[in-house]
Amino acid sequence: MRAMVIDKYGKTPMRMAEVPMPEINEYEVLAEIHAASINPIDFKIRDGKVKLLLTYKMPLILGNDFSGVVVKVGAKVTRFNVSDEIYARPRKNNIGTFAEYISVHEDDIALKPKNLSFEEAASIPLVGLTSYQALHDIMQLQKGQKILIQAGAGGVGTFAIQLAKAMGATVATTASEKGANLVKSLGADEMINYKTENFEDVLKDVDAVLDTLGGKTLEKSFGILKSGGKIVSVSGMPNARFAKEYGSGFWRTLLFSAASKKLTALEKKHHVEYSFLFMKPSGDQLRIIANLIESGKIKPIIDSVFPFEDAQKAMEYSESGRAKGKIIVKIR
Repeated sequence: MRAMVIDKYGKTPMRMAEVPMPEINEYEVLAEIHAASINPIDFKIRDGKVKLLLTYKMPLILGNDFSGVVVKVGAKVTRFNVSDEIYARPRKNNIGTFAEYISVHEDDIALKPKNLSFEEAASIPLVGLTSYQALHDIMQLQKGQKILIQAGAGGVGTFAIQLAKAMGATVATTASEKGANLVKSLGADEMINYKTENFEDVLKDVDAVLDTLGGKTLEKSFGILKSGGKIVSVSGMPNARFAKEYGSGFWRTLLFSAASKKLTALEKKHHVEYSFLFMKPSGDQLRIIANLIESGKIKPIIDSVFPFEDAQKAMEYSESGRAKGKIIVKIR
């Protein structure tokens, strides 16, 4: 089968290659991939920024979510059949959606939302699961609470705004003038132009913050929370709760870094709860998300669609930071 691969870590272009078809175990399905999406984790993996945590063999097929059709099922698969239209975020040790086929565990799969095309469905799994686990599982966001969602016009931001509104929250977000109309159309109640305003000067007593940027932006977010508020970051550093859950010496080592200590100090100073989110695949949660989409509460936001042969161009465009919404690679 054809796949877009890298041969070594670093900012090297992907290349089209012929690779063996995936094999499946008794709990997996073989999926024919119709579309995949570009996500920041693709750059981090390519650049070797996660290799202390996850080690991949080269050549490596990149890509972390997809939509497609089941073409083969393992002997103990019970919930899916050949010809089912599905979408999924594969497990981190089994990535590779910039390809014509992939093997994926049935627990990580859900039926594709009926009202979406394959391209639209491929835009959802990673950002949808990230948003759901942040807002629902960790924050336990309640009706009437106020949340700041950083970078509202980005992939996670466009989904998280809609999910927060569906949960009954008031939403503030940061965006540029170019993204203002988009975030407002998604339901954002307050838009802060990050080029002309400082969100920390505008907001106060917020119940929750979803951070997608890390660094100084994350640090400033502590000051706008009310006592007992919650910050969830997908770009910051891990904390003690995370390290305890994963039991990893790697993560415990990171806790002693200057950046992690600073975040812990800010957490105590402002009497808030900080969590680092390491998103987990979940077919069950994708089914919940599919119901929200089919009911019209959430819609996919797609910036552009690239043909399979131009997957490298799609990566480059995503890295430019100009996209509003998701960038899709159409496999077939």
